Amino acid sequence: MSDLLNSAIRESTAAKWDGLRDRITGRLLLRKEVALNGPAWLPLVLVLGAIAVVAYADHSVVSISLVYLYILPLSVGAIFLRRKISYGLIAVCILLHDSYAPWKMHTALRIFHNLSAMLCFAFVVYVIQRYVAQRESLTKTVQKQRDDLLQDLELAAQVQRLFLPVGKPAMAGLEIAGMMRPARHVGGDYYDYIPIDAHTLDIVIADVSGKGLPAALLMSATAASVQLEANNDRDILQIVRRLNTGIRSVSDGEHYVTLLLAEIDAQKRTVRYVNCGHNPALLFQARTDTVSHMESSYPPVGLFRDDPREFGSVELCAGDVMVFYTDGVTEAENRVSEEFGLERLSAVLKIGATLSAENLMTRIYAAAAYFSQEVGFRDDVTILVVKCSFDCSSIANS
Repeated sequence: MSDLLNSAIRESTAAKWDGLRDRITGRLLLRKEVALNGPAWLPLVLVLGAIAVVAYADHSVVSISLVYLYILPLSVGAIFLRRKISYGLIAVCILLHDSYAPWKMHTALRIFHNLSAMLCFAFVVYVIQRYVAQRESLTKTVQKQRDDLLQDLELAAQVQRLFLPVGKPAMAGLEIAGMMRPARHVGGDYYDYIPIDAHTLDIVIADVSGKGLPAALLMSATAASVQLEANNDRDILQIVRRLNTGIRSVSDGEHYVTLLLAEIDAQKRTVRYVNCGHNPALLFQARTDTVSHMESSYPPVGLFRDDPREFGSVELCAGDVMVFYTDGVTEAENRVSEEFGLERLSAVLKIGATLSAENLMTRIYAAAAYFSQEVGFRDDVTILVVKCSFDCSSIANS
């Protein structure tokens, strides 16, 4: 046992010394960027080996001088080694050439020949190291800009999350759960549930055309407008009309917003909705055990001047479940480019209708994620589930 322990300690100590030796060698000989990647000794061995080969060839060939072949190892050294080491190797190459090459020329000509070769080598090393330094500086600048951009995107994502609901509204007869997963740092999806009074709730889900930062900016403007309008107006048609006008005024004509706005009255047990080009919400009706669609009847918001003039309305009962979603769910693809689709989503809803809103939302997301696991989600994914738990034996004001 003691021998094994001593052996392990020796191996650990040796490994530490080897690592320390490599780091010291790297700091002394190699440029900082090179020393951080790969074995510290490899570039130096390659350069010295190449110099030795050239020196042997220069010594073996009598008819001509091969001094300028040293340019090759010196050029490689200028890329990997520190500046002082590279210039020091120039002197080494000149000394090797002067000592081992067979000379048949006058001393003055010999000195001139060595000086001209040294100046040539120094110029080549200077140009290469200057180029490498500029490339490294450019790389650092690009990396810094990339880091700043990622930091800005993270800040934008944090601001965007401020528009999403934090808690769940405590409203008798309704159970609500929602989630949004952006495909990138920022997304173009938006959902919210806005309490109007003790028994009325506005549900909104929206999807901005496009992806990335432009979609996120338009989404933020849409979210702010929806929250402002919902708190100032009880007429969902008027809300959508003003949203259409406002978004058209700030959009460039190429971006638009698909939106579904629903008003749920837990006292009357009804839902009124306006669907502007959005994916049809699914309504599971417990009494008939069927799934129906809350279809679109108007173009997307901000695309045309047409304003909605009527809304859809459905009566609700205990056990009914509404699922609002964006196309990131239904358009999730597997490896053969087959979409998850509305039928699979309806099947998941029908099977899991007895679950809580939170568990049903999680099951829908898990089903879509499992279906597209080999490809992954390519679009933002937003799911909002509303489950009715009130008694439907009598409907007020029916």
